[in-house]
Amino acid sequence: MKILRKKYFFVIYILFIFLLSLGVILFLQKTIDISFFMKWENKQWEIRSIDTMKYSRDLAREKIFDKTYSVIIDKQMEDIAATGANYAAIGTPYDDEFHSMLISFVNAARKHNLRVWFRGNFSGWEGWFGYQKIDEAAHIIKTQQFILNNKDLFEDGDIFTSCTECENGTKMQWGDTRSLDNHRAFLMAEYNVTKEAFAKIGKKVKAGYYSMNGDLATALMDSETTKALGGVVVIDHYVGTPEKLAQDIRKLARQSGGKIVLGEFGAPIPDIHGKMTGKEQDEWLNRALSEISTIPELIGVNYWVNKGGSTALWNDDGTKRPAVKTITNFYSQK
Repeated sequence: MKILRKKYFFVIYILFIFLLSLGVILFLQKTIDISFFMKWENKQWEIRSIDTMKYSRDLAREKIFDKTYSVIIDKQMEDIAATGANYAAIGTPYDDEFHSMLISFVNAARKHNLRVWFRGNFSGWEGWFGYQKIDEAAHIIKTQQFILNNKDLFEDGDIFTSCTECENGTKMQWGDTRSLDNHRAFLMAEYNVTKEAFAKIGKKVKAGYYSMNGDLATALMDSETTKALGGVVVIDHYVGTPEKLAQDIRKLARQSGGKIVLGEFGAPIPDIHGKMTGKEQDEWLNRALSEISTIPELIGVNYWVNKGGSTALWNDDGTKRPAVKTITNFYSQK
């Protein structure tokens, strides 16, 4: 009888401990930001970047002679570095007119121990700032000259994209095989010239990283093309759900046989996500980063954008949106 009582109390004790533990777990889920703990389960990407395009490109001409602008640039780089990012993406055009602006952004990034992802272009490719359009041959020549003439601008470990979303400056038809082949040939020729130019100046800069629309990447980046462009596929990709984002990355990795980098992503884009509160943006980003953090082929993420757009992490007055904490959790993991 005593043995039965001991067994009975032992079972009740075990059940009590189980229910108590379950209650504690449920309480923590409701009261603590679980993503803070989840981050340790996620891998750290080689490239953890935040894009500055709205300030580094869109205001490049307007602010070029504004002596106070350097303070704004420095603060943005300080904020980006504080998230655990190791790259700042800079969209300043490569034309001589904007050289001083480009140097200002690059120097500020260096000051805060950030590598630079050059994500600009020559203004004539798309006709930015009223520049006359240039063709593929002129673009290749300009790219080579820009690298050779600006040795001190680059540091080992930087990324240089000579033609960001290059499809925007062409008359390419995505469904036309000849058109796709011509675009492949252009990217390969420019990639080879870029690599050779960096070799000549003795800088170990990652060349290529030609970001493109996700649909174009599906049509263009077969295994042969991916290998010829350095084995990396970069997509600027905005979709409605985190699940769709992860699905598309996995699909492209299988198709291309390469590593994948998100050259741009973020939320909300009004036409895709509608309007979001700061809390809703934060929840979407947390889900997205959680989904994609388990994809081994994904080696880099560039969040678009830091300030100035609907997807911004910081408000125009410099205050943080809730999503800053989430991206810091994922970018800062060791």
